[in-house]
Amino acid sequence: MTQRSDTSESIPTTGSVQLVPDPRSLEVLGRNHTLEAALAELVDNSIDAGAKHVLIRFVRDGERLVRLLVVDDGSGMADERIDIAMTVGGARSYDDGEIGRFGLGLKAASFSQARSVTVVSAAANADAVGRRWHLTKAKQDYRCDIVDPAFAHALLAHDWGFPESPTGTLVRWDDVKGFPTVASPTAVERFLQSAFAKIRAHLGLIFHRILTRGDVRLLIDVEDAGDIVLRTEVPALDPFGYHRTGAAGWPKRIQVGRGKRKLVLDCHIWPGRANADEFRLDGNLIERQGLYIYYNDRLIQRGGWNGLCHADKQLNLARVALDIDGDVEQVLSLKPEKNGVEVGPAFGPSIVAAASSDGTTFSDYLDHARGTFKEANKRRRTRQPVLPPGKGFAPKLRRSIGRELPLKNEDPIEVRWKRLPDADFFDIDRDGRILWLNKRYRKALAGDRRGGLNDLPVIKALLYLLTENIFAGQNMGPRDKDNIEVWQAILTAAAREEAE
Repeated sequence: MTQRSDTSESIPTTGSVQLVPDPRSLEVLGRNHTLEAALAELVDNSIDAGAKHVLIRFVRDGERLVRLLVVDDGSGMADERIDIAMTVGGARSYDDGEIGRFGLGLKAASFSQARSVTVVSAAANADAVGRRWHLTKAKQDYRCDIVDPAFAHALLAHDWGFPESPTGTLVRWDDVKGFPTVASPTAVERFLQSAFAKIRAHLGLIFHRILTRGDVRLLIDVEDAGDIVLRTEVPALDPFGYHRTGAAGWPKRIQVGRGKRKLVLDCHIWPGRANADEFRLDGNLIERQGLYIYYNDRLIQRGGWNGLCHADKQLNLARVALDIDGDVEQVLSLKPEKNGVEVGPAFGPSIVAAASSDGTTFSDYLDHARGTFKEANKRRRTRQPVLPPGKGFAPKLRRSIGRELPLKNEDPIEVRWKRLPDADFFDIDRDGRILWLNKRYRKALAGDRRGGLNDLPVIKALLYLLTENIFAGQNMGPRDKDNIEVWQAILTAAAREEAE
């Protein structure tokens, strides 16, 4: 006869033993962080400290990248506070508006990227302090080095390219794991180009609400032999930044639950042929449909349905904004890494049962999003292929035309400026596939803006839509010639008026 295992809920104990973590655990802390995700954790801390400026600096020594710095002008830390900050799981109280929560962000982010982590800081009416973790020492006995206060003060007093502040914090990563391991200017340049693009896109998305409000400026630069060779600012990237809705009556708000368990879903439908950076994000649209969850205005989840439905290409236009201020029992809880939420047993049923003020359910929302996507694809399939735009059209404009219209595999139409012999606004060279614009009107149309190869995109786009079929035809018929005369007369009159 087979004996059953003891399933009693009560487990007898005879005492307890304290099990101290092995210091080697520091090596695996935060292993799943990418560079941009790790930097987002440090920016979290800066924002919580009230920083107005945060600078990410790559330090280059000719052929090598040697370290990375993150500097802010926040409230800073004194001795006791910096010890807590450098303690793994260091416990402190968090205000309601703060992003930090678990005491792991700084350490997990830093050790995921570097073997040596130094933090120096200055609080109001206090001397500068500093601590350094080095994995070689930390793995032995969790000993953290105390940085010379004079060195900490000198670091913070450096001109970082934003207004001087008596308080602030600097995080320095040395022996960075992901930097190129060969002494090669080409490898360094390629790494920096890729890193800048990923950091701008990630931080611009994660902190887009905070950046849009102007609460903080995020800067990235490169220092080489003491000179700043490149500096750029992180722009906000709003995943709901469309100019017109994709379906009449949307977005709609669906309220889920009541009291402390209340959630509000703002259900959006993007335009059917959306192509803006705010829609494309990293290009993986299947992963970017779904829930966008915010914790204290910091985006902690960017897409995914959390079991509400299956990812489906026909739902690419569906995005839902959800704000939380902490865990909701039985519904959801914030992950320690702040990269999403864990949903509880009441999450799905409560959303399915909810409805907006006009009775629209979450299921209705998904159906509307699918219908908008199908209708947009249907319209695109009925379009006739057109000649592609070429030189003179801004890259984003060319990509937009390519997404909106099917393109022929033929030589493109170029648009250029030259002084035409008459006052005509434009001229068409069908054989060369060049749309010439009269240079005499360029300054009047551009105003104070500098002229360039890709200038005046609106005018060029309108002329492209007008004249593409003229370039595409085998011959110009009487109707084509008549259309050109009409366009020429009207546009030339408008350009003369602009010039005068």
